[in-house]
Amino acid sequence: MNNLSKKKILLIICGGISAYKSLELIRLLKKQDAKIKTILTKSAKEFVTTLSVASLSQEKVYDDLFNAENEAEMDHISLSRWADVVLVAPATANTISKLSAGSSEDLASTVILASNKDIFLTPAMNVRMWEHPSTTENLSKLKSYGYKIIGPEVGDMACGEFGKGKMTEPKDILHEMEIYFNKLNKNRKLKALVTAGPTNEYIDPVRYITNKSSGKQGYALAKSLAKKGFQTTLISGPTNLEVDHNINLIEVETADEMFKATRENLPADVAIFAAAVADFKVIKKNNEKIKKREHLYLELEKNIDILDYVSKHNSLRPKLVIGFAAETENVQENAKKKLMEKNCDWIVANDVSNKSIGFESNFNEVSIFYKSKEIKNEKIAMKKKSEISDKIIDRVIKQLN
Repeated sequence: MNNLSKKKILLIICGGISAYKSLELIRLLKKQDAKIKTILTKSAKEFVTTLSVASLSQEKVYDDLFNAENEAEMDHISLSRWADVVLVAPATANTISKLSAGSSEDLASTVILASNKDIFLTPAMNVRMWEHPSTTENLSKLKSYGYKIIGPEVGDMACGEFGKGKMTEPKDILHEMEIYFNKLNKNRKLKALVTAGPTNEYIDPVRYITNKSSGKQGYALAKSLAKKGFQTTLISGPTNLEVDHNINLIEVETADEMFKATRENLPADVAIFAAAVADFKVIKKNNEKIKKREHLYLELEKNIDILDYVSKHNSLRPKLVIGFAAETENVQENAKKKLMEKNCDWIVANDVSNKSIGFESNFNEVSIFYKSKEIKNEKIAMKKKSEISDKIIDRVIKQLN
């Protein structure tokens, strides 16, 4: 089966002598029935023409950021959403530097920064530029952001020098794209369930017990799963977050509602319980608002432990069950204890007493504890929650395979 048929590839061509190879790459992709849209940077037009790119891709070529005609037809956000994957070939040292700094000064860099898809960079530059410490540092930073790098190769260069920095050949880039979409196609057979956010446990019609969970990590995990091709269901408590269209969102409010939705959406291949479910609920909820008084005594009962229930019921249990542990002290000790008590496969733990990570923050730092003694426990240093999610899901895919 052709893994590239009907796949939508956004090809960004940057200014470098290797830009001529992008024409052959377009030809090969079209031969595989892929859909191609292209962006030419200003410097790229010094090496290849808009007409030649348009003729081969059979699509309009985009270049200027604020072109009224382009923006009316498809703005930079829509263009990034259209693609299944973004491929930058060639990726020059200048482009790599701009992306590592988060610059968005033209259409190409703006689309890349706005993209919610995987981004492949195919570097091409002089060997000395490739070996320069700034290039090494910039690439290291981009890899940590989740960018994927193809090449470069060792060989003769247009400048007459020999060494590493030569752009990967179009046929080999094509092969990398085929491998990427083949993995996505395999993942599309897999079903994932994620819980996220807090729950509200009502005392009366206007008051409830809740917690500080923002849902950001759970939403990021669902996004990473969907991006990797999983059929993803997100069961979310109350948040103000938006969800991608390719995620099945089920909104709930109480722990009981989250439990019911979880049961109804199992079995799954992987279930990640990132929600901060309230441990207790009021035994008897008042039907009318409780009037102000000097003292108020509430009788609470324990909520169903969703992670524990799913982990211990073989008829529902996914192949991989992952729990989260938000701790304020003795993180390792408490996480390991939870791992054994809940009978789950992994526990992802973080220290929410650290104000720069955890609840409400866009950043996190986690430790993953594995039930299997064959896998070594590991720590993922502080990164954006989206980056943490990508790393966790990469490990999920590796284990499921």
